[in-house]
Amino acid sequence: MKLIIQIPSYNEEETLPGTLADLPRSVAGFDRVEWLIIDDGSTDRTIETAREHGVDHIVSFSGNRGLAAAFQAGIDASLKLGADVIVNTDADNQYHGPDIAKLVQPILEGNADMVIGDREVDSIEHFSALKKRLQRLGSWVVRQASHTNVSDTTSGFRAYSRNAAMQLVVVSRFTYTLETIIQAGNQNLAVLDVPIKTNDKTRESRLFPSMSAYVRRNAVSIFRIYAQYQPLKVFLGLAVVAGVIALALWTRFAISVAEGDSNGHVQSLILGAVLFNAATILAALGVIGDLLAAQRIISVQTLARVRAIELQVGVQPPHYLIDQDTNQPSPHTTDKLETQP
Repeated sequence: MKLIIQIPSYNEEETLPGTLADLPRSVAGFDRVEWLIIDDGSTDRTIETAREHGVDHIVSFSGNRGLAAAFQAGIDASLKLGADVIVNTDADNQYHGPDIAKLVQPILEGNADMVIGDREVDSIEHFSALKKRLQRLGSWVVRQASHTNVSDTTSGFRAYSRNAAMQLVVVSRFTYTLETIIQAGNQNLAVLDVPIKTNDKTRESRLFPSMSAYVRRNAVSIFRIYAQYQPLKVFLGLAVVAGVIALALWTRFAISVAEGDSNGHVQSLILGAVLFNAATILAALGVIGDLLAAQRIISVQTLARVRAIELQVGVQPPHYLIDQDTNQPSPHTTDKLETQP
């Protein structure tokens, strides 16, 4: 059994040593534990620092592609490197490395395909009261969309079984945390969470430069992902609202006519017609979105089969970085790999 711990990284020269020092080199239930860094186009010594601290595998982008793309590249590379379980953590040492054993235990026992580390947000001192409330609200929305009971949906500390990793496809460019939970829930994967510890804050978040940006980006991400996976609920709900308002306006016009004022409230008749047309279009979008959601399931199943075929024929992970000094992979690597263009 092989466990690969992957860390998406962007300009993490200063924080990476502490993060790696906190990670285990052995975990009960696994014969091998390896580390993988996804360098998201760093301009500092992130790659050199990773090598100096014994990282087994490095995937490197030529430019910055964002956290979601780095996460997906790490999942793909880990599968091709033979991982049976994949753990994702952050490079800023936010999460307590020894808790990895708690994350993987439900997978080893066969009780889960995906395990999320619950930070117990209310106990995190450097989170403001507003941020805690927003976290709770966002997690509630994701639970409704995913049909799961995950308490901390934005936690990046999580473990995936090989089966779960084969089926996950991140479409969002911003973050993977919400989408992967909703996707897993809608694919009937077993999703659990376990309480974990967090370390002291090492730096400010790079994903959210301000609280307003945090609210805006999370709200857009949640709505977009929810609409992708529950389009019928979203668009039919909006259609019902528009239809009810249209009916109310028409009722108002009908009452004015009944009272003998045939010219009164004509604007209600016109606006009601506009809203009724909008309701019809929204309902149609819901039906179309639901059909597309069904096609998405077929596409995910097809991708999972393609990944299985790639693993069987030994397709190498793209962007895998070879040590330039020795022209060989890291000493810990036993897989035969070559540089990708």
